[in-house]
Amino acid sequence: MKKLLLPLIAVALLAGCDKKAEEPAKPAAAAVSSLDKIKARDKLIVGVFTDKPPFGFVNESGRYVGFDTDIGRQFAKDLLGDENKVEFVAVEPASRIPFLQSDKVDLILANMTVTPERKEAVDFTNPNLKVAVQALVPNDSAVKSLDDLATRTTIVTTGTTADIWLTKNHPDWKLLKFEKNSESLQALSAGRGDAYAQDNLVLFSWAKQNPGYRVLEEKLGDEAPIAPAVKKGNIELRDWVNAELAKLGEEKFLLKLYDQYVRKELSDDTKPESVIVEGGKWQG
Repeated sequence: MKKLLLPLIAVALLAGCDKKAEEPAKPAAAAVSSLDKIKARDKLIVGVFTDKPPFGFVNESGRYVGFDTDIGRQFAKDLLGDENKVEFVAVEPASRIPFLQSDKVDLILANMTVTPERKEAVDFTNPNLKVAVQALVPNDSAVKSLDDLATRTTIVTTGTTADIWLTKNHPDWKLLKFEKNSESLQALSAGRGDAYAQDNLVLFSWAKQNPGYRVLEEKLGDEAPIAPAVKKGNIELRDWVNAELAKLGEEKFLLKLYDQYVRKELSDDTKPESVIVEGGKWQG
């Protein structure tokens, strides 16, 4: 009798397995929308610079201000109804991508140039600025061209486009690296290096505020777009920012910020369209 029961039990077990296999799989829980998370938190968290005027800096009152910072406030106003519903997190060039990847911030608005390497790590929105990398030297320096820097010390800020470009294209050059833009500029003024390579908008601004320096005419690489960045795969927030930039472009919002923060930092003959990308429409 036992011998007869064993095959029957086996058949029943197999039938049960088949029945389970036929049962439709339960749908996976829907992923929480990134915009819904921000709305539920009632706060947009944005990574910005604190030492890179006129784009991101802290004024005498301790308030985060600048071209990029004010864009962050406008984003918070249009997404959450109040420009004060934004939390600014100070970032350095090298920490921008890690802060996105670890969800310390929702968005980076910190003058980040779009490069192929960075596009592998984050998703960029449409651009809001354009830039080229150049080098700043003292007026009395013997350096006349980039080639003259081959036997000298060039200061860079870690993680910037200048750092990445020089490391890749001139690995034999001597680079002196600092974590902060302000530290790099202090090092140049102290004579610790012969030149400082950085985004030209920063160099033009600093040279105007600190007489005695000149920017070499040659560019390190081509002109490139600067854009806000979101975590890799966060298509929803990326698309929202793109739509927002397009809407703000109709209002000439970036031109207003240019007039407020940037125009006075550059020469009088500088055309705004050579600096800002209104509406996210890059013409590269």
